[in-house]
Amino acid sequence: MGLIKRLKDTEPFNLLPEETFEEFNRAAVVKKFPPHIHIFNQHDPPTGFLYIIKTGLVEIVALTPGGVEMVVDYRKEGSFFGGTPVFTNESYTAGARTVTPTECYLVPSELLAKAGKRNPQITEYFTKAIFSRVRSLYSDMVRDHAEKALTQMEAYPFQKRLSEIMSSPVETCPPSAPVREIAGRMTQRGIGAMLVCDETGRASGIITEHDLVSKVLAREEVNCESTTAFDVMTPNPFIMAPDTYMYEATTFMMGHGIKHMPILDGGAIVGIVTLRDLMKYRSQKSMLLVGSVKEARTIEDLMTAREEMVKVARVLLSETRSPFETMEILSYIHHCILRRCFEIVLEEVKSEGMSPPDIDFCLIIMGSGGRKEMLLGPDQDNGLIYENFPDSRLEEVDAFFIPFAERLVNAFDRVGYPLCNGKVMANNPLWRGRLKDWQDRVSSWITVPEPKRVMYSTIFFDFMPLVGEPSLCQDLRDIVHAELRRNSSFLYYMLENDLKHKPPVGLLGRFILERGGEHKGLLSLKQAGSVFIVDCIRMFMLEKGFDATTTIERLAELVKLNVFNQETAEHIKAALESFTFLRLRQEIALIDQGLPPSHYIDPHSLAGNEQDLLREAFRAAGKLQDSTRRHFGQGIL
Repeated sequence: MGLIKRLKDTEPFNLLPEETFEEFNRAAVVKKFPPHIHIFNQHDPPTGFLYIIKTGLVEIVALTPGGVEMVVDYRKEGSFFGGTPVFTNESYTAGARTVTPTECYLVPSELLAKAGKRNPQITEYFTKAIFSRVRSLYSDMVRDHAEKALTQMEAYPFQKRLSEIMSSPVETCPPSAPVREIAGRMTQRGIGAMLVCDETGRASGIITEHDLVSKVLAREEVNCESTTAFDVMTPNPFIMAPDTYMYEATTFMMGHGIKHMPILDGGAIVGIVTLRDLMKYRSQKSMLLVGSVKEARTIEDLMTAREEMVKVARVLLSETRSPFETMEILSYIHHCILRRCFEIVLEEVKSEGMSPPDIDFCLIIMGSGGRKEMLLGPDQDNGLIYENFPDSRLEEVDAFFIPFAERLVNAFDRVGYPLCNGKVMANNPLWRGRLKDWQDRVSSWITVPEPKRVMYSTIFFDFMPLVGEPSLCQDLRDIVHAELRRNSSFLYYMLENDLKHKPPVGLLGRFILERGGEHKGLLSLKQAGSVFIVDCIRMFMLEKGFDATTTIERLAELVKLNVFNQETAEHIKAALESFTFLRLRQEIALIDQGLPPSHYIDPHSLAGNEQDLLREAFRAAGKLQDSTRRHFGQGIL
């Protein structure tokens, strides 16, 4: 694809006149960059070019206050980078590093500046405040926090991505290659695996040292001269994307007994990682919190891992990671602990002579766990879905799952996940049943939207599979969408429930605090702030009938559907990011004092800029609530 075509498809260049495209095309030069090199570094002076990627993949990297270079974004074919200094006359705020062999169009900065003068939308795009006043205040606060951090523990296993450690280019062979030739190449290059690619370059299989030993050397009847790659390869290997976190890859590869993982970007082979590569970066903390969770044998082992999570959270916060990444990492560890707890309880009841019935089932997790937005103090929100077995088996199924569910939720409680005050747990008959039972239950909630049922729905609609047959979870999700299509007015009742509460900021910017009770003089970052954003975005998602896990993923999809424009979405995102950061920092501080984590905070204990941040975030949540009311709330006072 040529430069002009790429520019015409890319904001903010898509509205430029034809003569400007021609000027760019005449002046641009094409430059090739090898993999794993910096095109420019953070704080470097401008190179004098805008970079538009013709082929390849580029990481945008930034230095943390501790001097660690972290990946913050990716640029793929057709994307651009390096343009902001043209208009700011400042150094680069982040670096650019190639992941794969990359070819870029280099457009001279003077042409971009000239185009900006003639076309104001270009200048506005690069010079406007990227994420609004909330984003600016949030960045200042995070920087202040990081500068005050006393220690920086090793957290690479949680923060680094596969693109940062993978080997590239990858050795490949066609399916017809003789195994003797393959063994020679692997020995010569000192590698333990080779990808088998078809004529289109697609990875159709992988050959490892184990394949050569078990399928060739260990069999006397195999002829090394006539046997080909196709005969011995493992077809359709597992693959991962270059932006996958190392902790995810490590756990997946260990769980599946894989030592080599091809890395593909949009179908193109960009690298390969080995379990040995990953092990180099595994600290004792990561072993404790991810690796050893799978090796835990008792509830006490899991209690220890659960208690250590605050250390990981502290590291991630001090490394200025995005709170959304931090929530996803913490949720991943929570899920690992809960899954292993399930396995331990199941092993215990089996050892006592209890046998699970031969049916498909799925343990689901709901609420923040179902959105992968867990912090340090989540309670339990879980349930059980069974396949549609006949009524004649009810007694058999209940005989196992009733006592099992009771032991399971109590084990979760012991590990560190308190019982849900609303009893939204699998030991409650309302939160377990066959798929058809769930269908009747959801239908009754939606068709007769009593307040308690509406409250249940706000927890339930954020569900995902934790253990068992995931297709049951998807079947239930299809049921929810079908019911909502038939009863779209239910969304109005969800809104009505949300409108009972307002962001706690008065007309003059004063915080409105709790007037009595346990939390007198405090306000809730969750119930008075982030919950408005989570609930409103969920309502728009349900109206549009799509599925996405995290609130930010849902927001991004709503931008694509033109429900929100990009600027509004960034404002919402920055507000949610601010609530999350302040809440996580508060939870860490309370745990350090020997207190339970809480989302309540005294806003007057915050620094001045942090109080400004909180006010702006509450106002953003309030504006979203107002726009949601206008969209859904016709007829609701």
